Amino acid sequence: MTQTSRNNYLIPFALVTSLFFLWAFVHNLEPILIPHLKKACRLTDLESALIDSAVYIGYFVMALPAGLVMKRFGYKAGILAGLLMYGAGALLFLPAADGRQYGMFLGALFVIASGCAFLETAANPYVTMLGSRDSAHTRINFAQSFNGFGAFIAPFAGGLFILSGKEYSDDTLAAMAPAELEAYLQMEADAVRFPYLVIALVVLFVAVLVWFTKMPDGRTSSVGKSGGNLWQVFRHRQLKWGVVAQFFYVGAQVGVTSFFIRFSKFSSGVPEKEAAFWLSMALLGFMVGRFAGTLLSRFIPANRLLLIYASCCIVLLLVASLIKSELALWALIAVPFFESIIFPTIFSLSIDDLKEDTELGSSLVVMAIAGGAFFPLAMGWISDATGNIQIAYLVPVACLLVVLWYSLDGYRAESNSHDTKAA
Repeated sequence: MTQTSRNNYLIPFALVTSLFFLWAFVHNLEPILIPHLKKACRLTDLESALIDSAVYIGYFVMALPAGLVMKRFGYKAGILAGLLMYGAGALLFLPAADGRQYGMFLGALFVIASGCAFLETAANPYVTMLGSRDSAHTRINFAQSFNGFGAFIAPFAGGLFILSGKEYSDDTLAAMAPAELEAYLQMEADAVRFPYLVIALVVLFVAVLVWFTKMPDGRTSSVGKSGGNLWQVFRHRQLKWGVVAQFFYVGAQVGVTSFFIRFSKFSSGVPEKEAAFWLSMALLGFMVGRFAGTLLSRFIPANRLLLIYASCCIVLLLVASLIKSELALWALIAVPFFESIIFPTIFSLSIDDLKEDTELGSSLVVMAIAGGAFFPLAMGWISDATGNIQIAYLVPVACLLVVLWYSLDGYRAESNSHDTKAA
């Protein structure tokens, strides 16, 4: 690649990399929102898990339209559409808080997720195109490192600005006078107003920057000729099984963080604000793991790196699920480090060498994020039924076994049985 090409890619690459931070930040506020809205709207574990469902159903619904929009109008148009939806959804948190309407909160999260579906459908493949194919795995892991930074910052900010630290028992709430109870619940709901207003303003500012920046088109030269047949795209074996692996992986990742604060209280008696801090530390590990994975991906084939990291996650989750002590919490804190490279590695292996099918293939992998809508619900149901949130963490273990298989065999293309090395 020439120096001129590198310079042409520099500003677009920086802007697209910022998108990884933005969607990670808002998604990693969800583990804060789950216990917070559980208090403010008086929900069960299963009902609070609908927060994840609203988000990941948004991905499922919008990912394919996002791919079609970008195939027709280009990646820049898709990014702008995503940012505008994201900003609009964040602004909807203001009336949702005013009315303390859980359904409106879910609607706002659905709109945010719809925007993020556009951003992820665009950013993941676009990053692989902003440079040589040989370094595509490394580039996407580097960009995803900023996703890790957003994941680390979000629970810290959420614990500081959203969580009140007031954890009243059901008996205490029942003993409150109606006016006192209403004032308390409204105070909890209002806590989300300022953070989501700031998020909306930042996202809309980034949209303005993208609008005024010249960005490479990024679409393949065969746009409009082939690759538009959805069923034809599934002829790629690595994509077909990559979609399955991503579905199960995202379900595992979302489940691990969604109930982290509840898990901390149950297993180790840690209060919510302290648990939010430890979640932030766990996601700092996620960020460090992304940078470490970027380095390791230069020397270890991508599928083998995926095998190592998924295996470590499974062992740690078994410890977290089956031991009731502080050791269980420490094991759970360590899990995000090893989750760090799984999503981008599955993504890059799935869309490797798709050529004219890249846009639709990317959409399908993003649609697989819908796994996050289902498996946390299963965890919430198990927790409500057994009264044991730790046992519910066996659900992510089962999900990661599918990822393990993908790293061993599912990643192989029909005509390529050798390891894919991330250069």
